Amino acid sequence: MSQTASATATRTVTPARRRWTATDIGLIAVFAALVAASSIVPGIPVGTLGVPITLVTLTVMLSGLVLGAGRGFAAVGLYVLLGLAGLPIFSGGRSGLGILATPSAGYIVAFPLAAAATGYLAGVVIRRTVKHRGLWLFAAAMVSSIVIIHGLGVLGMMLNGKLDFGKAFLADLAFYPGDILKNVLAVVIALAIHKAFPDVLVRRVK
Repeated sequence: MSQTASATATRTVTPARRRWTATDIGLIAVFAALVAASSIVPGIPVGTLGVPITLVTLTVMLSGLVLGAGRGFAAVGLYVLLGLAGLPIFSGGRSGLGILATPSAGYIVAFPLAAAATGYLAGVVIRRTVKHRGLWLFAAAMVSSIVIIHGLGVLGMMLNGKLDFGKAFLADLAFYPGDILKNVLAVVIALAIHKAFPDVLVRRVK
């Protein structure tokens, strides 16, 4: 076989290496457990609807920043599915499909989507930037938080909490200071992980 044909064959089989390995499955399980563990810390109810401030958004963002879009979505999605299936792993030990009828529903539905969006943006950042990488990762987390988590959170409060847009938006603003701090912490942890394990995300976006 000529060198050209060999190179072509190598390029042809390269996509197969993108399939998840046992390591990927393990990471998904570990981060799903991490998100579940973060929900054990008691939340702080905010506003008349009592939607709590929790540490879950920290681990959701961290899952995306470390694992990337696909695995981040899978890890947080697994957490949500297990909670909906009956495991008491939502904030306050809640569980079951009934959570989808509460004012918190929008936030819970948003978590896997936010992890995926953050993971996608993090992959772009890790692949293309060196300088100010932390700032770009923070921007990725904030964009996902504002557009997806807060966007769907407001929608959930409007539908299940019977609030108009203005009141739901004002209620959601209470979560911004905490989310900013949690996103900073998530980025700091993610940068440390990427430094210690440089291929944890980069190999998924090559």
